[in-house]
Amino acid sequence: MQIGVANLLLGDDIRRSMRIRQKWARTLLPTLGIKLQVQGNLPTYPCLLVANHRSYLDPILIIRDLDVYPVAKAEIADWPLIGKGAQMAGILYLKREQHGSRVGTLKQMLDRIKSDFSVLIFPEGTTSDHQDTLPFSKGGFKMAAQNNIPVVPVAIVYEAPADYWVGNATFLGHARKRFAADEIKVDVHYGQEIVETDSDLLQQQAQAWINSTLKKHPIKVV
Repeated sequence: MQIGVANLLLGDDIRRSMRIRQKWARTLLPTLGIKLQVQGNLPTYPCLLVANHRSYLDPILIIRDLDVYPVAKAEIADWPLIGKGAQMAGILYLKREQHGSRVGTLKQMLDRIKSDFSVLIFPEGTTSDHQDTLPFSKGGFKMAAQNNIPVVPVAIVYEAPADYWVGNATFLGHARKRFAADEIKVDVHYGQEIVETDSDLLQQQAQAWINSTLKKHPIKVV
């Protein structure tokens, strides 16, 4: 359904829609005062990107540079600015409380990767302000392990804890509080790919790399 919407808006060339989406992200981030630095090598092959989750803006940090389908909760479709851009990109929406939605989303993820695109997931399932990651959901790792798909761990590090977008903060409430700031600094660290047929080991290795990277950038206590 989401891919169909993107095609209606932008034609059948999904790569073209990705280019348009990148331009949108590269315009939006500076407009919001976000200064982004990338560490590590960007993957140039289809993979499953697995990231920690600090803010609902996190997917935009990734799609700025990569042809990737993020998986996001369905409510984002109704958010100003972000929802429209997500619709244009053919984002994969997930209703986490519905088992059928989870199964369907995993199938869509596999289809996208087999079609030579990457997929981005946030296996914590919600944003967090903890130093380490929350427990990871297993579905994406099982899919990757069963299909020999490389997993690339991603650590997202905001300089200021005030820039985290957690809890019940609304889009407009968070926007008024943080986007008026002079600058929001964030680093995105890309790790080496992990290929593993044991899904539990795959999850453990990806999560360990992310937590190790986060520990190198401890949360500042203010």
